[in-house]
Amino acid sequence: MSLTRCFIALDLSREAINEIKNIQKVIGKKFLFTGKFTEPENFHLTLKFLGEINDEQIEKVKKILAEIQYTVFTANLGVAGVFSKKIPKILWIALHGAYDLQKVVDNSLRELFPIEERFMGHITLARIKYISEKKALTEYIQNLHGQSTFLVNKFYLKKSELKSEGPIYYDLATYSLMDKISK
Repeated sequence: MSLTRCFIALDLSREAINEIKNIQKVIGKKFLFTGKFTEPENFHLTLKFLGEINDEQIEKVKKILAEIQYTVFTANLGVAGVFSKKIPKILWIALHGAYDLQKVVDNSLRELFPIEERFMGHITLARIKYISEKKALTEYIQNLHGQSTFLVNKFYLKKSELKSEGPIYYDLATYSLMDKISK
């Protein structure tokens, strides 16, 4: 039985992607760490990681997600930060506005997957391999803050293929959000 690595995600607006690319350039010029910056085509917000699942599970997930009724909302970029302050490994930028949708998605799939213990809406900017001046990095990024605000009108079931040059993401299904609540 073949398994597919899947997750549920939001894509970003072109404006937000361009802003994140500029933030990456600014950080890269400071030479604060060595590592790999996330490619712009891979920017997304993961609402729920499903892991390796079979075709039957994918079909169940598609059916459940198609039943979600949620309205269009606004999301915005926030502050930058790192995961693991002791030894930073992931550099990220916050994305605000998706918390409620994440909870709806998470709850709808509770029969198939464990509920998320912690959700922190973020987009990965870089994976850090080596950092010589941890304090310099943390001080520098605490002043970085995204400005982009955009409308979210869809979410996606995606598959991820891990390659030596990095992951490649494919949309398996698209789910449109409602313009307004019907009465």
